[in-house]
Amino acid sequence: MIDLLILVAVVLGIIAVSKLISILGTVSAVKGENSYNVTDKENRTQARLMPVFLIVYFAFIIWQVVSWGDRVLPVSASEHGAIIDELMNITWIIIIPVFIFTHILLFYFAWKYAYDKNRKAQFFAHSNKLEMVWTAIPALVLLILILYGLSIWNDVMEPVSADEEPIEIELYARQFDWTARYPGIDGKFGEASVRMIEGVNFLGLDSTDKESWDDKYVKAEFHLPVNRPVQFYMRAQDVIHSAYMPHFRAQMNCVPGMITRFNFIPTKTTAEMREITGDEEFNYYLLCNKICGAAHYNMKMEIIVESEEDFNKWLSEQNEFLAVEGNSKDNSSEELSVPESDSTQTINEEEEQLSLVEKVN
Repeated sequence: MIDLLILVAVVLGIIAVSKLISILGTVSAVKGENSYNVTDKENRTQARLMPVFLIVYFAFIIWQVVSWGDRVLPVSASEHGAIIDELMNITWIIIIPVFIFTHILLFYFAWKYAYDKNRKAQFFAHSNKLEMVWTAIPALVLLILILYGLSIWNDVMEPVSADEEPIEIELYARQFDWTARYPGIDGKFGEASVRMIEGVNFLGLDSTDKESWDDKYVKAEFHLPVNRPVQFYMRAQDVIHSAYMPHFRAQMNCVPGMITRFNFIPTKTTAEMREITGDEEFNYYLLCNKICGAAHYNMKMEIIVESEEDFNKWLSEQNEFLAVEGNSKDNSSEELSVPESDSTQTINEEEEQLSLVEKVN
């Protein structure tokens, strides 16, 4: 009902403005005036308003910074995030003075050189020197920023080596929630495919793959150990999502049909960040940064960064994908039984039925 009232108000406002313009045009016609001709008085008024608008404009920007400046992200909670913040600060240092200088010139020229019937403008067609200055200088600055940013990007995206003993986590996105999967005691992820999604097996794990039996998956929240490399593998079930962890300066798209990767080293626990921000209720979050549907705004998952001891304790308490007796032992020395009814068997049966139908047709 409120939306309908707003729509009606907007439509009525547009009609009122159009009628007002029509009335003003009629009044000008009765007086024998051309409403489209700009008078000297109007020119002078517009010129005088230019510096006034400039002052109000900058005052509005300063007010926003003062009022909302404390809403910006706090210090980065990842190792590479500090470098990204440094690049951002350098960009601001370059952009802000240029922004202020060009806007002052813009409004000054609009005021200084307002139309004057007693003054004739100088005809000035071209200058190679000016073209070189205002083309070469911005191009050089942008080239430096791009090369610097590219080198940072390459460092951030460099894969984590096995020698660093990273924590591996798979982030699985679907409308409208996240699931995190950890490898089991064997340290390996089991095979997974969207074709194997069935019932409670919403991740599509292959139950015939022994390496998937001890995988652990969690919802609502996942944990990370501080000062330990974390390698993320990202999948999506339905549409493109984007795994966005703003406090760690991390973002990567989750694309159906492929696996994307991102890694970082958390440097601040949740408790430490609460002290830094002065907010006892602060939490890290994994968000979706793609408009993926109606409930996109609510697609998030809490992240807990803690000591490695606390992390290991938490992980040991999580449920395994397929609780088969003996699956936490050395699988190479044991033949573990596989449940007769599984998602792979179902998929194969469906394929056989489809092939029979094709033969009949």
